[in-house]
Amino acid sequence: MQLSRRELIGALAALPAVSSARAATPSGYPARDYDRAIVIDGLGGLVDPYGKDGDPRFSARGWAELRQSGVSAIHCTVNEVGNEPDVAEKTLRNLAALEEVIADNPDMFVRATSVADIRTAKAAGKVALYYGFQDTSLIGADLSRIELYHGLGVRIIQLTYNKRNLSGDGAIEPDNAGISDLGRRTIEAIEAQKILLDLSHGGQRTVAEAIAYAKRPPIISHSGCRALNDNPRNIRDAEMKALADKGGVFGIYYMPFLVANSRPTREDLLRHFDHALQVCGEDHIAIGTDGMISKTVIDDSARAAQRRFHEERTKKGIAAPGEGPAIFNIVADYDSNLRFRMLADDLSARGWPAARIEKLLGGNLVRLYTEIWGR
Repeated sequence: MQLSRRELIGALAALPAVSSARAATPSGYPARDYDRAIVIDGLGGLVDPYGKDGDPRFSARGWAELRQSGVSAIHCTVNEVGNEPDVAEKTLRNLAALEEVIADNPDMFVRATSVADIRTAKAAGKVALYYGFQDTSLIGADLSRIELYHGLGVRIIQLTYNKRNLSGDGAIEPDNAGISDLGRRTIEAIEAQKILLDLSHGGQRTVAEAIAYAKRPPIISHSGCRALNDNPRNIRDAEMKALADKGGVFGIYYMPFLVANSRPTREDLLRHFDHALQVCGEDHIAIGTDGMISKTVIDDSARAAQRRFHEERTKKGIAAPGEGPAIFNIVADYDSNLRFRMLADDLSARGWPAARIEKLLGGNLVRLYTEIWGR
């Protein structure tokens, strides 16, 4: 049975909500500052926990929770990863499904292809959705496809996903061979279309060489600090600093790879933000949860879904160290639709000034997107 990450998230999100151990209303970061800020999940997912199967219309409760989160924009992955022959077809189906959600919920969502679209959505009380790829396998050697996908709304393209593709080596590829000649030409083609180059999931040499080769600032939209946990999905200080020096942005995820035992706590996540601040500087950090907005409830159904999900990833050879059949892609202390508000509150209590928190929440991504996409 094929079970995609999208299907797993949907299975988890469909479970009933339970109360959180954390307070429902954080108090450290001023609510007026949070409500004014453009809050962006630099790599996330759109799931309606209460929607009906096959119905693209968002439920009132799902929308209420999304609005309560305060999120202004979400980078949505629309491609299928890996080298299977049907990845392009599946990607087009994913795109069509998300387009249908936006079309059927014009009072809730805006399809964003520019920073102006994100600002418009924020002003109107809607959520901007913009499209990205987490692999270039479906592009391969036909670089003309990049222009095609740009025309379909794709604004972020990640060079590799964990394993090797024609452009370079991913994070878990043992040879760590870096980028290929095609990879360099792919970077050129991505930049020519004013698409943002993402280096998440890249091998160490791939990340380092791509940063050095790129003419425009890239992004690492969702990762962690390897200095705090030596996992190949995390990034070394040297590459983090090189990214910042190039003008790029480093996004921290809410994922098991933050710690060796794959069960990160609130303090573990905050340590990664503190470390990224020290290495990259406050103008080059962001949030890319690599998850959904809604709370995840873990019960027998969720455990079964996770086992199937991990089995499929292992079969495809794309599971990273730290993943497991009983490991959920969450930071339990932040497992709430209020996770962005909670993070802002906790960083404020740690001494982060309000202006820095606003940059982290979305200001730095707005700056980078403007530089790459234009206004």
